[in-house]
Amino acid sequence: MRVFVTGASGHLGSAVVPELLSAGHDVVGLARSDASAAAIEKSGARAHRGDLSDLDVLREQAAASDGVIHLAFRHDLMINGDLAGAAAVDLDALKALADGLAGSGKPLVGTGGTAMLVMGGIVGRPGTERDTFSAGGYRIDAENFVAALASREVRSSIVRLAPTVHSALDHYGFIAMIIAAARRHGYAAYVGDGANRWPAVHTLDAAKLYRLALEKAPAGVRLHGAADEGVPFQQIATAIGRNLDLPVRSISADEANDHFGFLGTFVQMDNPTSSAITRELLGWVPSHPGLIADLDEGHYFRA
Repeated sequence: MRVFVTGASGHLGSAVVPELLSAGHDVVGLARSDASAAAIEKSGARAHRGDLSDLDVLREQAAASDGVIHLAFRHDLMINGDLAGAAAVDLDALKALADGLAGSGKPLVGTGGTAMLVMGGIVGRPGTERDTFSAGGYRIDAENFVAALASREVRSSIVRLAPTVHSALDHYGFIAMIIAAARRHGYAAYVGDGANRWPAVHTLDAAKLYRLALEKAPAGVRLHGAADEGVPFQQIATAIGRNLDLPVRSISADEANDHFGFLGTFVQMDNPTSSAITRELLGWVPSHPGLIADLDEGHYFRA
């Protein structure tokens, strides 16, 4: 299968591309720079220059492919607080990719986040793949758009990723940012009693899930990239403190933004997430270390 991958040189893409190649697929990755193109080609895939604003490129590459995996996202806009701008770019890119695939029956795998479950009002229980939202909002519009592509004869699916996609490949994700905050302040922190839970998934397990979704996910489904259903944030902070040899402290909600920056709201999120339906539907069996075990391997803390 000729697969077009956006975000092919990023954290997750650097695992998804080898996963696809090892399964015998031919991969073309979107490259927004010479460095990205070199990284893609070094992996054994082919690079095509462009970025998420090049809608004609997205449309043409989707039409020329047997399937698409959409991983790219304007994280720079998100980090700078422009959530609406990042979401708008993502939705426009998805519309262009969909135009290239419409009527073909080919797969399109999009990317969302389990945090949308909390934003959509799922509290007090693990969110499931059956939880959907009629009201729009940050990334929810994109998820609903992808799911609805089944009506346009696209075998579409959406992977809701845990906020912590962790491994030695992760250098700029949320865990790396939380570790940087601990180093900067001289202690690892959690908010309140730290009982709020974060789901997590190893990068290599997530990569396998994307391949399985491409190959056999039914049209219109939501899938959950969550191997750890919910790790109490106090345990995450404790593991970080242990590995940095720093104290671990509880802080107030008012102090969270000062300590964690733009993650101040996210670190308070209680987001337990079940992936039982995904595992049964696709035969996905996560096999790599969970979040705490991965932290204790030490790679996040090496200079």
